[in-house]
Amino acid sequence: MGNGPDSATTAKHVVVTGRVQGVWFRAWTRDQAQALGVSGWVRNRSDGSVEAVVAGPHEAVQTLIEALHKGPRAAKVKEVRVTETTELPSETGFRINR
Repeated sequence: MGNGPDSATTAKHVVVTGRVQGVWFRAWTRDQAQALGVSGWVRNRSDGSVEAVVAGPHEAVQTLIEALHKGPRAAKVKEVRVTETTELPSETGFRINR
């Protein structure tokens, strides 16, 4: 299904709101992404939300986004906004931006 080597790859921009800072959300997201083989980054935003760009195989990205709706145990996720992005990570792996 698809027409080329990149057809199974997707990239998404994600903003998670709720109680998502100070609850290990970024490290948890990195661990989930690494386990799924998803590349990208995650960072806290000044408005209290967490922002991420995630890229990789469509199924792995979708699995990560589903996990973001729950987050780590101490988190209280209110909303997960997902949009398409053309911003692909400049390197492989997943990092926490400060």
